[in-house]
Amino acid sequence: MINRAKAFIRLHQKYAPVLFFVGGFAWDSLTLGRIDGVFDRAILLTYLIALSACLYLFNLTDDGKWKETFLEKYQEYFPLAIQFFIGGLCSAYVIYYSRSVSYSKSVTFFIILIGLMFANELLKDRISNKYMQFSAYFFVNFTFFTFFLPVLLKHMNQFIFLLSGVISLGTTLWLILYIYKVSPSTRKQVQKNKVLAMIIGIYLMINTFYFFNLIPPVPLAMDQALVAHNIEKQNNEYTITYEKAPFFKFWRDYGNDLIYKPGERVYIFTSIFAPSDFEKSIYHRWKWYSPNTEQWEVIDRIGFDITGGRDEGFRGYTYKGNMMEGDWKVDVITDEGLVLGIINFSVVEDSTAGPQRLVSKIF
Repeated sequence: MINRAKAFIRLHQKYAPVLFFVGGFAWDSLTLGRIDGVFDRAILLTYLIALSACLYLFNLTDDGKWKETFLEKYQEYFPLAIQFFIGGLCSAYVIYYSRSVSYSKSVTFFIILIGLMFANELLKDRISNKYMQFSAYFFVNFTFFTFFLPVLLKHMNQFIFLLSGVISLGTTLWLILYIYKVSPSTRKQVQKNKVLAMIIGIYLMINTFYFFNLIPPVPLAMDQALVAHNIEKQNNEYTITYEKAPFFKFWRDYGNDLIYKPGERVYIFTSIFAPSDFEKSIYHRWKWYSPNTEQWEVIDRIGFDITGGRDEGFRGYTYKGNMMEGDWKVDVITDEGLVLGIINFSVVEDSTAGPQRLVSKIF
C-alpha cells in the first residue's frame, strides 16, 4: 500500500503539493461547524501541532536524521502533510468568515489565501523552499490564534488581538531558531536574518490590515444586514418589511434605493454571529454624504449589546426619522471602532410615490 502511494505521488509530483493543500481546504469545508465548537477547536489545534511537527521532521530530512528509523519510509510524505495542514488551517479562517455579508472586509484575506495556494508553482523548489515554509507557517499560526484566544477567553478587544500576535510570533520564532540550530542543511539553505525579517514583515502586515479594518474583527461575523421600512418583533421573531433588490442585483436581497415619505422611519437590521457566552457592544454608525462638504458626516451612533450562541446570529436593529435625501451608509462597528460591515443605501424623498417591490420576511 505504501509503495503504491509512493508511485502515485512520484507520478503526479508536479501537482501533489497543490492537491494536498486543496485537500486540507476541502476536508475542513466538510467537517468544520461552529467556531466555538469543542471538536472544531480540538481539530484545528491538532492541525497546528501536527504542522509544527512536520516542519521539524521535514527540515531534518536532508541531515539524514531519520535514516534507519521507522520515519525513513515516510519522508516523502512530509512536504505533502505540510501542505495538507496549511490548507486545513487556512480553510478554517475562510469558512468561519465566508458567512459574513461584508465580503469587502475579508477580500484581503482571500487574496492572500489564493497567493499562498499557488505559491508552490511560483517559488523555486516549491514546498521545499524553506522561506516559503516558515512564512506560510507563521501566517496560519497567527490567523489561528486570532480566533482561538477570543473564543477561549469569551471576549475580544485589541489587546487580545495583539496578544494573539505575540504568542504566534513567539512560537514561530522559537520553532524556526530551534530548527536552524539543530539542522546544518537548514543553515546552508536559509539566511537567518532574512527569514526573521520576512516573519516580522508578515507580523506587521497582518496588524496593519487589522487596524485598517481590512480583516473582520474575529471571531464576530455579520450574518444578515438590510435597510427596512418597518420592523416588528413578536414571540422572539422579527418581521422585516423592505424593498427587494432588482433581479440584476442578485448578490443582495434588499434594494439600495429607499423611497421615503417625510415622517417615516428608516430601520437598519443586522444579525451578528458570536460564540456562546460571548458578550459585546455593537453600534450602528449612521452617516450621510453631504453634497456641500463632499464628505461623509456622522449623523448618529446607536448601540446595543449582543450575546453569542445563536447559530443565525444575534438580531438587533436601530432606526432614524427625519431622514435627509441622498446617499447614506451605516457602519456596523464594535465599541473599539472595528468594522464588521457597511450597509449602503440611498434615500429618495417622495411624498406621493409608495415604496416599490415591498416584501416581508421573518428572521
